[in-house]
Amino acid sequence: MIKNIPMSTKIKNKVIAIAAPTASGKTAYAINLAKEIGGEIVSADSRIIYKGFNIACAKPAKAEMQGIKHYMIDIVEPEVEYSVANYVDDAVLAIEEILGKGKVPIIVGGTGLYFKALLEGWDLPRVAPNKILRDKLELYTIDQLLEKLKMLDEKTFQEMLKEPKKRKIIRAIEVCEALGEPMSNYSNKKEPPYEVEWIGIDMSREELYERVNKRVDIMVEQGIVEETKFLLEKHGRIKNLISTIGYSEIIQYLDNEISFERAVELIKQHSRNYAKRQLTWFKKNEKLGYAK
Repeated sequence: MIKNIPMSTKIKNKVIAIAAPTASGKTAYAINLAKEIGGEIVSADSRIIYKGFNIACAKPAKAEMQGIKHYMIDIVEPEVEYSVANYVDDAVLAIEEILGKGKVPIIVGGTGLYFKALLEGWDLPRVAPNKILRDKLELYTIDQLLEKLKMLDEKTFQEMLKEPKKRKIIRAIEVCEALGEPMSNYSNKKEPPYEVEWIGIDMSREELYERVNKRVDIMVEQGIVEETKFLLEKHGRIKNLISTIGYSEIIQYLDNEISFERAVELIKQHSRNYAKRQLTWFKKNEKLGYAK
């Protein structure tokens, strides 16, 4: 069920943000809305920015786009370390291009951090990757990394505790050490740049999980195994590949660690878990209208 109805599209610097979990039908809704109001779409998804990440990430095919221009899709190779700051810089350019045409930017996706950074005025530090430091920190356990982060940035440490991911913790430490101050000092320093109409797509947990399971079955039919083999051959076991739901489980199958049936079962389970985490994130934004 769509919780919000878009307001007038004549507001200067007006954007519409459709933030919803995986398999909720947000892409189809956004395309129909774009056709109706004269909009173009800016993706807010941290995986479909990568070239070749198609089936496992449910990247919309050209036919699905129905002639609506999409931005922030297929913009970098999977080897690239693409930060939230990179996303904001590129997405702002896309939004300004759309506004310059007299059209409405429609931000659609499931990466909550992208929405917050782009639309809430975060002043993000631009810190280049430090390979030497990263290689060193990779040897630490998650608990050791969290302890180190706590000393550098208590606020970011508390946020990371909710869903500790090694790569994100390492990045936070890297930024803090480069800046010489807590990374959290740079959050929400500017006025929000746009007038935002938030739209949430709410449905029962049972319906959402059923849609997730069906999507995974479609991925299998479309050839996720073949796609994974192709990406492994082209890129090797890079982090962005082996850490992506869908590819990660199929790689385990290709390594003979699990059966194909188990791999599919795990993709469904991990995708459902991800959808649940997305809902938890989006429920913090009351403007989206998700049930508590």
